[in-house]
Amino acid sequence: MSRITTIIFDLGGVLVDWNPNYVYHDTYFGSPEERKYFFENICTSDWNEEQDAGRSYVEATQELVEKFPEWEQQIRDYYGRWSDMLKAPIPATVEVLRKLKETRKYRIYALTNWHAGLFDVALARYNFLHWFDGRVVSGEEKTRKPFPEFYQRLLTRYQVNPEEAIFIDDNLRNVKAAEELGIRSIHFTGAAELVKELERLHILL
Repeated sequence: MSRITTIIFDLGGVLVDWNPNYVYHDTYFGSPEERKYFFENICTSDWNEEQDAGRSYVEATQELVEKFPEWEQQIRDYYGRWSDMLKAPIPATVEVLRKLKETRKYRIYALTNWHAGLFDVALARYNFLHWFDGRVVSGEEKTRKPFPEFYQRLLTRYQVNPEEAIFIDDNLRNVKAAEELGIRSIHFTGAAELVKELERLHILL
């Protein structure tokens, strides 16, 4: 294995607990089936990723309201109450980030699918997001994971050798895309498992 010099973190689901269900909880809809329909047919993950890649969430909201007027309030709450979905840091993973930073052995970057304007909310809220040596945010780049050019922008911008990098993401799709570019990756399923894997790789001792 090549010497690891660089650690690349995803943010949402790894370091930050963001989840629409904090707004659309069990009592928000009339039934579980109604909530399932909403996320599978209206405010879908694919729709949200369009905004992550730079589309205006105002434009996206208005388009859906015109298409599904009977769901207007639910649609408007997606971005109208977005900050309520941004729950908190994931403390155990933030501690991993802190320990890696303190070793001074690695360059540490963030590669995240996140709307540019909404990312500013997180930057103002969480100090640890300023610990990175650099970051690449999809909303600023107008492209996103899992597209290869998004990963490549980080590699090129910060002169990262993919063979010397570790990428950490909770989305298996994004992990596989990174591996296709030669970036060794860890599918994040929890902080304890991440620590074990980093210890196995002699990155955390």
